[in-house]
Amino acid sequence: MKRIFLTILFLCCAGVLPMMAYKVTGKVNYNKKDGTKEPLEYATVAWVEGKTMVNTVADGTFEIKNLKGTCTLVASFIGFTRDTIVVNGEEVLEMELFDEDNTLASAVITARRNANYLAKGAMIKTEVITAAGLCKMACCSLAESFENSASVSVGYSDAVSGAKQIKLLGLSGAYTQMLDENRPVMRGLAAPFGLTYVPGQWLQSIQISKGPSSVTNGLEGITGQINMEHRKPTDEVPFYLNLFEGSNLRSEANIASSIQINNKLSTVVMAHATYDAKRHDDNHDSFSDDPMSRQWSIDNRWLYVFGNNAQLRWGVKALTDTRVGGQMDYSKGMNQESTREAASRGIWGSEIRNSGISGYAKLGIPLNGESGDNIAFIADYSYYDTQNSYGLKYFDGHQNMGFFNGMYHKVLSPKHSFTVGLSGEINDIKSNYRMYSKDIAVDRPVQQLGNDVIGLKDNMIGAYGEYTYDNGGNLTLVTGVRVEKHSTGGWSVAPRANVKYSITDNLIFRATVGRGLRNSHIIADNLGVLSSSRKIEILEPIKREDAWTFGGNITQNFALWASEESYISFDYFRSQFHNQAVIDWDLSQSAVSIYNCSGKSFTDTYQIDLSLEPIERFTTLFTFRYTNAKVTMNRSGNRAPELVNRPLTSTYKGVVNLQYATPMNKWTFDFTAQVNGPVYLPEFMGGGKSSVYPMLYAQITKKFRGVDIYAGVENITDYTQDSPILDASAPFSDGFNAAMVWGPLMGRMFYIGMRLTIWK
Repeated sequence: MKRIFLTILFLCCAGVLPMMAYKVTGKVNYNKKDGTKEPLEYATVAWVEGKTMVNTVADGTFEIKNLKGTCTLVASFIGFTRDTIVVNGEEVLEMELFDEDNTLASAVITARRNANYLAKGAMIKTEVITAAGLCKMACCSLAESFENSASVSVGYSDAVSGAKQIKLLGLSGAYTQMLDENRPVMRGLAAPFGLTYVPGQWLQSIQISKGPSSVTNGLEGITGQINMEHRKPTDEVPFYLNLFEGSNLRSEANIASSIQINNKLSTVVMAHATYDAKRHDDNHDSFSDDPMSRQWSIDNRWLYVFGNNAQLRWGVKALTDTRVGGQMDYSKGMNQESTREAASRGIWGSEIRNSGISGYAKLGIPLNGESGDNIAFIADYSYYDTQNSYGLKYFDGHQNMGFFNGMYHKVLSPKHSFTVGLSGEINDIKSNYRMYSKDIAVDRPVQQLGNDVIGLKDNMIGAYGEYTYDNGGNLTLVTGVRVEKHSTGGWSVAPRANVKYSITDNLIFRATVGRGLRNSHIIADNLGVLSSSRKIEILEPIKREDAWTFGGNITQNFALWASEESYISFDYFRSQFHNQAVIDWDLSQSAVSIYNCSGKSFTDTYQIDLSLEPIERFTTLFTFRYTNAKVTMNRSGNRAPELVNRPLTSTYKGVVNLQYATPMNKWTFDFTAQVNGPVYLPEFMGGGKSSVYPMLYAQITKKFRGVDIYAGVENITDYTQDSPILDASAPFSDGFNAAMVWGPLMGRMFYIGMRLTIWK
């Protein structure tokens, strides 16, 4: 009976990523009208997610222990405004309360610090983009949230679909594990457009960590992890509204509402809609620069807190998206297989229809009071359907994916703890690819790849263990190993290790090493291959991709000028593949060749970050990243395979971000400048490098009582890639190719918007 019960339990639930518990200390001050401060005794500081409250003592100080992950702290006192702070690691905080008649909207501390910062207490180097950072560029989706980051580059996968992809450590986003509050998401067919389906205004923060991390979430994170923290059911915001309108007539709306039903049950409802109904052809190549689109999504999340502080979280999300692009003369419905009307008239068009629904449940149960022992479970299911037409190419498919994870975390002593768990996955992808002739009399496709070639049915069962040593002072060590059995890839064993050593209180060294493995989704990972006239040739069965990543970081925190949170940080990472799927545009002039790498494939990435506050309320962030990416590619004719620069990979990127806020944040001025280094071009384009180009952004925000009005401009210099579509005048010719994108497609855009926040 016990065995049956455990089996059912693990099949229905799964574990949450174990997070290191930490404590936060701070002080609550009464900020008087004359600008002086005094400690506030008996003020209440509440940890919202943990349902924990403490009171300040005579000197205004407080301490909260056993926090995990990203936490919201709210300081309050009768007759005063509240102050809300988001933390993600050990910090010493200062919270300020004002007289209610001296109105200061409840402000997240990230509005007073850099919108991007490094989590000082994190085990591995973690760059955090805060809620304030997500507002700096009026970002409307996750894909538009990384303009302030040199670590992550974002670009178009092609010049017709509007799909965007990230690059981390010189590799595509397929090698970065995307997490939604530590749940793996955006996988398989859902990956190409996944970045555009997460509104930035739904998020509380984004955490970017490079290199391998914990083994608890699987092995797909070769270059790193990006974790999204959404608005919480317990947030102090019963209503939030964001409206956006761009000069390109793109309209967006986001709504969020956190509702406290009772002292145990709460929920948050988030909705999003995008409407882009106008075509633009700023480069006059007869192709729309960005597709017309209609998108909506809704996300409902719940939290129930039991009497023993156990927490049950669950939610459901649904979305639909339609896009129409291609030549300016193309109209929706012309690319129907029955007639291929558009092709018969010489008109090239693209239509994309995506929809999906997903749901999850997470259960965390603390054991033995404040010992830190706990068991946790998660169950996750998603369904995704995609239908794509690109001229004479058609790709469609649907995906059913179920995931479970269950874990037990045990604290042996203040220095020693461990985590063990079981996880499993059912992944069923059915897809089909067809390429037709322009001649409508030809009823059969000239090329077809069925589900047996590009589909995937891969079931996994895995077990893992992780040990943590923390001496309570300057050294923390986390080691783990994961063993998996895949129905398609057999057995795999992957060890990982992370170390954090505080040389001084402010000088921190981190190092990481680990193995990562993933199955390649040939077309979904490389959607741009559809936007050319070339056939898709899979030259051999594609093996599971296998890589080791190692690297380190050293960060010096210091107090300088007006800031006690300044820092300089340097890191180096290397990802080295033992097998990688290669997308080759040079092996054949008539096909995109896909095969297993027969030689070396690696990337080296170097980055430096500097954060300063020269004067009070004027924050600056300077970052620079250099990448050396090589891959072995086959050569046509009698030429032997050759180690070459990885095509379409940027060699460097520099970012300068400046922000100035007036007292009380009544006015905020943001400016971001990027310099984007060249990419190496494929041989068929003549080889060599692309141009170096700048990107400039500016925004002004005026804060009223509960309302922010913002206006800004993106791509101030109006720079766009010259001729992003090859042979655009002859879209059905052999040379047509819209996948060679290395620069911006859209020119200068002005925008205006409003954020309305109603606080409890």
